[in-house]
Amino acid sequence: MNRNSINLILALGTLFLVAGCFCNSDRNTGSTRDDGPVFSNSSQPASNKTASKPSDPNKKSDSGDFLVDHEDVSTPKYVEIDRQIKDEKLLEKAASQLNAALSLPEDITLRTKDCKEANAYYDPNDSSVTMCYELMEHFYASFRSNGSNEKDAYSQMFDAVRFVFLHEIAHAIIDKYKLPIIGNEEDAADRCSAYINLEELGQDGVKAILAAADAFAIESKRNANAKKNMADEHLLGEQRYYNALCMVYGSNASKWEKLVTDGYLPKERAVRCPTEYQKTVDAWAGLLGPWRKN
Repeated sequence: MNRNSINLILALGTLFLVAGCFCNSDRNTGSTRDDGPVFSNSSQPASNKTASKPSDPNKKSDSGDFLVDHEDVSTPKYVEIDRQIKDEKLLEKAASQLNAALSLPEDITLRTKDCKEANAYYDPNDSSVTMCYELMEHFYASFRSNGSNEKDAYSQMFDAVRFVFLHEIAHAIIDKYKLPIIGNEEDAADRCSAYINLEELGQDGVKAILAAADAFAIESKRNANAKKNMADEHLLGEQRYYNALCMVYGSNASKWEKLVTDGYLPKERAVRCPTEYQKTVDAWAGLLGPWRKN
């Protein structure tokens, strides 16, 4: 296997092991809980879990699971990577850890695949979150084209993928929990990812947000002369860039003052970021609270 394949496998390992921190109230106890694989292949029957009634009346009942679906890979360069993912049970571990953290009203399926495009998405039609191998390669190429050496580009890729994975998980739980999102859902998913990264993952979470911000900036520069798609549901890359920086700065203004003094975040926006971040924390903590386990 070549170096690129090995590094992509490591990226996926980082991506799915991060799920163990997602909304996990045991994160400060040193727990390494792993309930084992949920499903090992797509032929496994769907969950027929009987809804469990929580003892706390404010908690939601748990009648679904994060499941795993392994599809066949047709792109030759991804076959070995896909085999390693199955052998290491990376998706199964992510599903297990997410199931330990969150209650679900219905099943949500996790998958990786070759999509023939650089993409990641939540599909409400089959309740699935898909991470495409092409997106990971796209991130790596983008960071390399921006001047990062090979090692740094892989590191940035890992971090950006973490942000995107949690963004897509946010779409899934917005749908399944029927959350009242006032405003643009794509922005809400970005802010949910930022909230989880900053509140649950510490410095690794900060790196994920900053890597995503860099990716937004690179794409914006690359498409500077292209016509903007103002009808798209996503915010413009420039807006996502500044929103990401605002979340990091707002989480600890004194620690991240350099974002302002070095000219990355305008002072006019920065002054509002601590309040903006606290509103994000309050909103997502309240929305996810009834669904947290433990």
